[in-house]
Amino acid sequence: MAATQRIDTLRITAAVAAAAACAAALAGCAHRATPAAPDPGAGGPKKAAPAAPGTAVQLIGDGSTAYTGRQPHLPTAKRLRPGQKPPQFVVFSWDGAGEDSQHLFSHFREVAKKNHATMTYFLSGVYMLPGAKKDLYHPPQHSPGRSDIGFNDARGIKDTVEQLRGAWLEGNEIGTHFNGHFCGGGGVGEWSVDEWKSEIEQAKSFVKTWKTNTGTHKAAPLPFDYDKELVGARTPCLEGQKNFMRAGHDLGFRYDTSGVNNQLWPKKKEGLWDLSMQLVPFRGHSYEQLTMDYNFMVNQSGTTKGDPSRRAYWGDQMRDSLLAGFERAYNGNRAPLLIGNHFESWNGGVYMRAVEQTVETVCNKPEVRCVSFRQLADWLDAQDPKTLDKLAGLEVGKAPEHGWDALLTDKPAAAAPASPAASGTPATRS
Repeated sequence: MAATQRIDTLRITAAVAAAAACAAALAGCAHRATPAAPDPGAGGPKKAAPAAPGTAVQLIGDGSTAYTGRQPHLPTAKRLRPGQKPPQFVVFSWDGAGEDSQHLFSHFREVAKKNHATMTYFLSGVYMLPGAKKDLYHPPQHSPGRSDIGFNDARGIKDTVEQLRGAWLEGNEIGTHFNGHFCGGGGVGEWSVDEWKSEIEQAKSFVKTWKTNTGTHKAAPLPFDYDKELVGARTPCLEGQKNFMRAGHDLGFRYDTSGVNNQLWPKKKEGLWDLSMQLVPFRGHSYEQLTMDYNFMVNQSGTTKGDPSRRAYWGDQMRDSLLAGFERAYNGNRAPLLIGNHFESWNGGVYMRAVEQTVETVCNKPEVRCVSFRQLADWLDAQDPKTLDKLAGLEVGKAPEHGWDALLTDKPAAAAPASPAASGTPATRS
């Protein structure tokens, strides 16, 4: 199973454009929107409404980012009613999110909108830093300017900023995948808490100074304060989780998704929600597989350019495995299903097709909420801790033995009818 635990990296609307223009001109314009959305787990319409009206745009620092008020389309989490079955949460997330010539970031934004979903985009900070300024990056235990995934160019940064801006305004989350993506010897698994803090602060810095580093001071800002927006992460190769979580807790992070777990309800570790990647049934095999495109590729072809005659099967196999994990939770313990991906066209793009088909299949089902990690953490924080303890006690794929009402209302389980002998009534023979 060691191979399955290793991860490799790899339109703006008129209203949005108007808000950006206000910010660039330092005018007292207001970002207008509508009231906050309902909780994704409380029933009602899935499509949330934008944020509260009347918040002025305030540039931050060099104007690379700006405060524009509460995030649009961010649901307000509500506590489950006594006896209420929890919704089936599904999180789709992307490591090292950036827009390149494949246009997968923009494509999956559209996929999400069409299927009433929001997602988490884990941005690699060096994707906001041009190669000419690479020496600004001082990676722990490596020389300045070193990155195992390279840096970006002016066009790539411009396109990535456009996607980040649009994604956030649609209610998606912008997390971090940190910077240089160092794995193995000398990699993130060996970093101290202080080294993680340096890496985190640098990831923030590259987002907060992309205008200065690219010389594009007149460009529209990102519409959020990244110091406040950034609440969660996934580490490169799922390594270094323990010390990262300690550093992240000190810096105000709320969750981490850098481990490997079964399909169980989350608990907290080091003060953060542990929303680790999960194992699901691997169709055609006797063992389970991590819910990540890279891991399917490693266990199928072992290369990004496998046998073309097998590619369609591999994509179907990933889709069917993710759906098997979904059905196991949906009809069982309702544990959130957590899925990770990369914007890559490995094996001819079959994994991107598998993810898209999974989104289309699950996100439109009753009682299903396809949300970001932040929205899931919001919902978890809103619940009664006693309720969460009960949910965490459910086994993989197992619904409550006596029903959700009995589990979540402290009602005693209904007693089975007494046998004639137990009731003192003589037994009769048919």
